[in-house]
Amino acid sequence: MRLDFCKMQGLGNDFLVFDAPAAFRGRPVDAALLRRLAHRHTGIGFDQALMLEPPRDPATRGYYRIFNADGSEVEQCGNGARCVAALLYARDPPPNRELTLGSPGGTVRARIGEDGRVSVEIGVPNFDPRSLPMEAPRAAALYPIRIGDLEVRVGAVSVGNPHAVVYVEDIDAAPVATLGPAIESHPAFPRRVNVGFLQIRDRTHVSLRVFERGVGETLACGTGACAAVAVGRKHGRLDAEVAVDLRGGRAEVRWPGEGESAWLTGPASVVFTGSIAI
Repeated sequence: MRLDFCKMQGLGNDFLVFDAPAAFRGRPVDAALLRRLAHRHTGIGFDQALMLEPPRDPATRGYYRIFNADGSEVEQCGNGARCVAALLYARDPPPNRELTLGSPGGTVRARIGEDGRVSVEIGVPNFDPRSLPMEAPRAAALYPIRIGDLEVRVGAVSVGNPHAVVYVEDIDAAPVATLGPAIESHPAFPRRVNVGFLQIRDRTHVSLRVFERGVGETLACGTGACAAVAVGRKHGRLDAEVAVDLRGGRAEVRWPGEGESAWLTGPASVVFTGSIAI
């Protein structure tokens, strides 16, 4: 069987995007197959695979599922949602430049700008530790996480998927390679967690590196950008609109505040198309 696919990227966060064969729809996908396709030397290479299915809600344009490079299925992906929206828009552009998509993390609204950048509504940040889920006796501004002899204090929020955020003074010296995997798989997070390392430059500008659950450090993470801004804003350190500098480029996050949805904006583009035997 051959699989037709589109390789896409948003801020360097790269994706395998494909229409689900009938045999895959609504069913588990072989994790070993996904790992083989994710390999950057012997496969296609990607941070996440995005599988497009027919709409489950007639009010939406389609439904997408998200798989990490390790084959695990996850709830949401901000840059992935932007890529799916860009692809579906290119296939059949609506006159108002807006689309609604379905995903395991909920319904996503998307807007295609005149400049080609794509904005997606990530949803309302949820600071209840049970929403991640996170083992904690109660909600707190920062949670102490013990890693060996080191105690790390993290902010925690769900934006459709779970995130822990660590403040750092120097983004280039952030211990992403060591603390990232240690926090990702910490017992406090029974389903693992995405880990963001956040340097605040001023109230409208931050730098961020993200160790993604099931992937490792990526050039960008859209939900991670929203989570970092939400945590910084929760602590009174950021304004409603923030430029987020990631390894792969700049995203823009808008979060008016409690009870409101966060919006993520940035570029999304096709890298190449092809087909591969599976």
